[in-house]
Amino acid sequence: MPIGRLGLILALLAGAALTAPAAPAAAATPAKKLLVVGMDGLNWDSVLAANAPTLHALADQGLLGRSLVQCPSTAESASGPGWSTIATGVWPDRHGVRSNTFIGKRYGTYPDFLTRLEQADPSYATYSVVDWPPLHNQGTFSSAVDTRVTFNGDTGGYPAQDENVTADAIGRLSSGGPDASFVYLGNTDVVAHASGTGAAYQAAIEQQDQQLGRILTAVRSRPTYGQEDWLIMVTTDHGHRVPQGGHGFCGIDERGTFLLASGAGISAGLRPIDVRQADVAASALAHFGVEAALDGKSVRVRSTDPFDGLALRTRVDETGIPATLAGWTPDAPAGWSVLRSAMPTGGVTEWRGWSFTTDEFWSRAQAGQERENALRTRGVFAVADSDEFADKTGGSSYDSTLVSPDYPVTAGSTAYLNYVTHYRQHGSQKGDVLVSFNDGPDQLVKRYSADARATVESLPVAVPSGATRMAVKFRYHDAGNNWYWVIDDLRIS
Repeated sequence: MPIGRLGLILALLAGAALTAPAAPAAAATPAKKLLVVGMDGLNWDSVLAANAPTLHALADQGLLGRSLVQCPSTAESASGPGWSTIATGVWPDRHGVRSNTFIGKRYGTYPDFLTRLEQADPSYATYSVVDWPPLHNQGTFSSAVDTRVTFNGDTGGYPAQDENVTADAIGRLSSGGPDASFVYLGNTDVVAHASGTGAAYQAAIEQQDQQLGRILTAVRSRPTYGQEDWLIMVTTDHGHRVPQGGHGFCGIDERGTFLLASGAGISAGLRPIDVRQADVAASALAHFGVEAALDGKSVRVRSTDPFDGLALRTRVDETGIPATLAGWTPDAPAGWSVLRSAMPTGGVTEWRGWSFTTDEFWSRAQAGQERENALRTRGVFAVADSDEFADKTGGSSYDSTLVSPDYPVTAGSTAYLNYVTHYRQHGSQKGDVLVSFNDGPDQLVKRYSADARATVESLPVAVPSGATRMAVKFRYHDAGNNWYWVIDDLRIS
């Protein structure tokens, strides 16, 4: 080929390369953003009765999870413990705050979610604004937070200071501003303490709803909102007794809390039963991809515990539980079974052998005996309650076994029994954890004969040669008018 023609061809190819259309640019990943709004002492039933369109819309458009918090002896159903659990993602037996004195706090070990974000990546802009000063002064949200703004509701009045909190949040969130924020509004709690949960409380809820609406409008009006991935959560630290107000003890109304969540991946109208107060911090951190060993889990993750899918019944023999509250069943989920052959024919029907129940139903059966403090259960859990069973004639002896399905195992390996338990010891009662390989004889793994409250267990089991499957059994026996044993979320690893 003559050199002239070759040069012409090369030139034409080069020109074609220069004029070819460029490949499309990859779409930018939306920037993660977080807003947590805390409303102190807010009863959700009172919200339902109020003219509160912002809160109602969040519930309709996203997730609403209702749950109950602890009470003495674990901690008071009060602001110090409640906000500490919300901020840290762990329960009071870990974060150490058991009252509004904050004595025993362990924020250095269990920091708030804004501080954890700073520790994970100091480039995150974090912001906290409150008008209950202890949330900053005590370090619930630590000095590591980039911007902490404190108004004093005790001296300036909570209606006025809530308005200052709202204005400050709007100013910072309307453009640019923080990546992760906590905004606290306290007037509902103050009003409930002063005058109960009547008309003035309803008015305070409606005012805070309007303030929340203005804050959300500021977020959604941001110039960059369309390029951002927002997780918005609204929650409370505790409830109030109805109608007189007040909290700190074991009543259902004062223990009642809720969590609203809205964001990508959260379907409208979700009403899960497995949400707990510790999930706020866990959800916040998961949104940014930050891992931490907490008691909470992300609101975007649903429980896979088969107990949670059970159809529940209303009361039979119990009298202190509302007649309309469906919260127990004797029927085990598929693959599970309950052995009751050693049980007497009398006693309280709801607790004749292992039953499956909820926090509200079970703790209403008898308050103030630590049932309220089975904190690491979620949704529906299994309970053997010889104390309540004995409250009716014929319930003087208790011997029942909860039997799991068969799990596949590898011969020669170590299997771990992972589960949540809440055990209270009295008298001669015993709680035995047993395993059986390939339908063989039962082998004792652990015997409970001392309290193990709100505990997560991981028990090693040596798998013998030739074994391919294993069943787990929980036998509660030698019990009369004693206490109880709770099991939840069994997993084999």
